[in-house]
Amino acid sequence: MDIKLKGKRALVTGSSSGLGEAMAKMLANEGAMVIIHGRNMERAEAVVAEIKASGGSAAVAIGDLSTDEGADAVAAAALSHGPVDILINNAGATSHKSWSEASAEDWLELYNTNVVSYVRMIQRIVPQMKELGWGRVIHIGGGLGIQPIKEQPHYNATLAARHNMSVSLARQLKETGITSNIVSPGAIINPMVEQWLEQAAVNYDWGSQMDEIKYKAVQELIPNDIGRFGAPEEIAGAVAYLCSRFADYISGSVLRVDGGTIRCL
Repeated sequence: MDIKLKGKRALVTGSSSGLGEAMAKMLANEGAMVIIHGRNMERAEAVVAEIKASGGSAAVAIGDLSTDEGADAVAAAALSHGPVDILINNAGATSHKSWSEASAEDWLELYNTNVVSYVRMIQRIVPQMKELGWGRVIHIGGGLGIQPIKEQPHYNATLAARHNMSVSLARQLKETGITSNIVSPGAIINPMVEQWLEQAAVNYDWGSQMDEIKYKAVQELIPNDIGRFGAPEEIAGAVAYLCSRFADYISGSVLRVDGGTIRCL
């Protein structure tokens, strides 16, 4: 099915690896020109090379979004290729510090990285979308912003802030042709998670085979209705849908892609 992204330009922050890379590759496969962002030129260029080798169109924008100067550089690089129709705010950091470990400085640093960096890109990219009369802003949130746990409180709070600001932006963009939405992933499998699972399996008695380890980890740590971890491509699919013209009537929404982990209406 053609989701009508041919000719669109998409800036995906934090797309030199992980979820952002999966999103960028899927959008490129759907015909969008994607701008790969990261802080490491070599990794970003490697993703661009893969996309081009598959027949897609991509370019690089390098910069640290936790600073105004870095955000200026990324926006300038992205807009040098033409108007940006789609902004996917994905870049950020995690922290596993507890209430007793996370200092006020830790809270401030993580909030700047995970929330203010999103604001910086909104302020630099959305104004030119208004001139286009159409656009998509998608923020990557998370279930811990809806149902926080007792640990990593500063990280949970940044996800909640992303959800809140996305809805506020949707109200601000009323009748502009631009939508603002959240994609909220559940627990997603990746090489780092698999490595942690292998190490944790001994302590939790999850077995020795990865399939068994993953199943038992889901049952004990993140029970959900599907019974497994999610895949990066499943998050990318949700993002691609919200970018499409088939999502013109969706704004201010949270699309949970978590297998039913979050149990609320």
